[in-house]
Amino acid sequence: MTAAPAEGDDRDRGAPGVGGVRNEVGGGVFFHAVIQGRDVTVRLPPRIEPALSGLPAPSPAFTGRDTHLDRLLEDLAPGRPGAGAVLVTAVAGLAGIGKTELAVQAAARALREPGWFPGGALFADLFGYDPERRVTPARALDGWLRALGIPGEHVPAETDDRARLFRSVLATYAREGRRVLVIVDNASTAEQARPLLPTDGTTTALVTSRHTLDLDARLHDLDTLADTDAVELLRRSLLAARGPHDTRVDDEPDAATAVAHMCAGLPLALHIAAALLADTPTRPLATLAAALTGEHTRLKRLRREDRAVRAAFDLSYRHLDSEHAHLFRLLPLNPGPDISTEAAAHLAHTDVGESALYDTEELLQDLARAHLLEPAPTWGRWRMHDLVRLHADEHGHTHTGTDQRPQALIRLHTHYRTTTEAAATHLETLPGPRDPRFPDRAHALTWLDAEHPALIAVATATPPLGHPETTTTLALALAEYLDQRRLFDDWITVTTAALAIHRELGDRHSEGEAWNNLGIALREVRRFEEAIDAHTTAAAIHRELGDRHGEGRAWNNLGLALREVRRFEEAIDAHRRDLRICRKLGDRHGEGRAWNNLGIALREVRRFEEAIDAHTAAATVHRELGDRHGEGGAWNNLGLALREVRRFEEAIDAHTAATTVHRELGDRHGEGTAWNNLGLALEEVRRFEEAIDAHTTAATIHRELGDRHGEGMAWNNLGIALRQVRRFEEAIDAHTTAATIHRELGDRHGEGKAWNNLGLALQRVRRFDEAIDAHRRDLRICQELGDRHGEGTAWNNLGIALRWVRRFEEAVEAHTAAATAFRELGDRHAEQNTLMSRMTAKYEFYCGRPTHGK
Repeated sequence: MTAAPAEGDDRDRGAPGVGGVRNEVGGGVFFHAVIQGRDVTVRLPPRIEPALSGLPAPSPAFTGRDTHLDRLLEDLAPGRPGAGAVLVTAVAGLAGIGKTELAVQAAARALREPGWFPGGALFADLFGYDPERRVTPARALDGWLRALGIPGEHVPAETDDRARLFRSVLATYAREGRRVLVIVDNASTAEQARPLLPTDGTTTALVTSRHTLDLDARLHDLDTLADTDAVELLRRSLLAARGPHDTRVDDEPDAATAVAHMCAGLPLALHIAAALLADTPTRPLATLAAALTGEHTRLKRLRREDRAVRAAFDLSYRHLDSEHAHLFRLLPLNPGPDISTEAAAHLAHTDVGESALYDTEELLQDLARAHLLEPAPTWGRWRMHDLVRLHADEHGHTHTGTDQRPQALIRLHTHYRTTTEAAATHLETLPGPRDPRFPDRAHALTWLDAEHPALIAVATATPPLGHPETTTTLALALAEYLDQRRLFDDWITVTTAALAIHRELGDRHSEGEAWNNLGIALREVRRFEEAIDAHTTAAAIHRELGDRHGEGRAWNNLGLALREVRRFEEAIDAHRRDLRICRKLGDRHGEGRAWNNLGIALREVRRFEEAIDAHTAAATVHRELGDRHGEGGAWNNLGLALREVRRFEEAIDAHTAATTVHRELGDRHGEGTAWNNLGLALEEVRRFEEAIDAHTTAATIHRELGDRHGEGMAWNNLGIALRQVRRFEEAIDAHTTAATIHRELGDRHGEGKAWNNLGLALQRVRRFDEAIDAHRRDLRICQELGDRHGEGTAWNNLGIALRWVRRFEEAVEAHTAAATAFRELGDRHAEQNTLMSRMTAKYEFYCGRPTHGK
């Protein structure tokens, strides 16, 4: 060691004494009287091999962290000229998430890179969360200094002195081209880690912690493994333990996926599961999956002698003060996948004001820094790892009285119910008061979308004792939202739960309302017979109670369900019953609804002029009431009726008005339907390119909404428009897509129409055998459904395709069958066209060749 003279001293190189001092010490480090002067230069002994001996061996089962590993190696690489070097990298994450393993894997690979860390690596596990094994910075520095060759008697006593010496040694290593990698593992606080970090601007440190520490470091947050990576970790762990003959993961892929899912992507849990399997090589994975199924015993099962998931989480839990621990224990009461700051505040506080919200947000942020929570992608929402949730819930049950969990649960459910009711006021189509908790409809929908999973879970859970409204009122408040968002399976679920409670309570009026809502949702998922039964039950209950208003709504919805199974005359009768009731009650809104639905049923039996009158009346009523949503629906249906009587320009205007109204209201489903119908009207006036755009827009909207039925109809109509501009191959693709969608949905009527149109497109590219097959498929479907009009169309188009392949006798029979069907229906126009086709087929039979042009 050499000590340089202080600035300003005279230099007398030859003579010792006051004028200048020069000491050299080699092969060790000495303190106190030996060190003199201002600057100390350390002359190091030869390379210290013990610096490498403390790095744990990398696991052969490491997987699923390629992206994180690449980013760490980028940070650890020596700084390139002009690029700022990353000197401290911090990896944070939940207990058992694999932080240490990632650090070890990165260190092992970095040490193999030529010139990166020629001096080796120093590794210290600080056990920061274990009060019995926690390593102080002083103790860690003592071990490291000894590993670097500093004799024990010369290691300073104070932490600060040790840190200064340690940093001096690292700096000297770096200057001599022997850069060292420092790994500080499992630090609980910045104060525990900071004295161990180099400060020479060259040496790199890697820190791991369950907390996001304030170390002026490059931060890496480690998340859970994806399902496929979790299964792969299980497979590799078993192979490492038992060798290549252990093929259980490959032999039982479903069970392996189930185990991985219940371990929730947590590497610690997966390693424990693999170890349990490795203990007994004959144990099937399915038995472990079964053992882990129960949520209340899962953490108990995920343990093995020296390791346990619960124990790892407990170390983090013990670091929480009473306020943080209280909120941590209450959070599992929330049934959704995440929770808002506001909802968490209702859990923790009896009076939620601005101060309570800020206090709760701070607590949640602290829990997130400890990685007992994680921020959701949307700010202001928080989520828990599945196993942490179970751990918090276990502690919650042991503190039920202290935490007042029943009261907290009621506060949370009340918050969800009352806020949903407030949001629902903004979804009403009629003018009326809107709850000021939301400034407008868009904000109400945003809140409902964010809370949707939790709301469904609350509405279907067993309500708190004495609070059935958690289910019943919430289900009713959600109805309009679930309808507008097309979430019909959820609607069925919450309404069924509410119905059970109404029946238990003997509340007949609410039971009738629930049956009516259930029928609507069942109809939308095409369970028509069940919907008819539900609405029939609702009508009977309301009639028994003398509730004419409720009875009218039930008749209306029954008519809609009857129409779907093509029982049109019964549907017309149901809608007329509703109309009479609404007029008698002076219910103008109900009257407009009844007129509109009556018009649809009349159109189905080809009473088009009556349908036009009905839809016009509906539009008038809704416009007078300021019901824009109802008006848009009436315009759309009016356009369909106008098209049937060839008033095409008026139909285009009606459908255009409908698209405008629905777009202004944010009703994407209504807009998509209007675009589809607009396309049909545009085709009639040969504005085919505009029609193609309209149908494409409709298909896109329905696909985004997950409305497969609407998407199928849009594809079918798009194919028709494409065929008109001779884009036949695209038309074939569109009709094929439509047929597939309708077949998957069990919509035989829609599937038949798609087959018919596909056959027409196939004829245009001279694929006649395929066209014949398509028309026969349509024919069979129409016959099964009793759809005589569709059957007549199918027979006629089949006859045309048969003529192309010179099967004239079969063609004549087909056209004859078509004419018979249209005559029975009284459709003289279609009958005459079909008879002309039959005459053409007979002529072609005699001349021996087709004469038609298309």
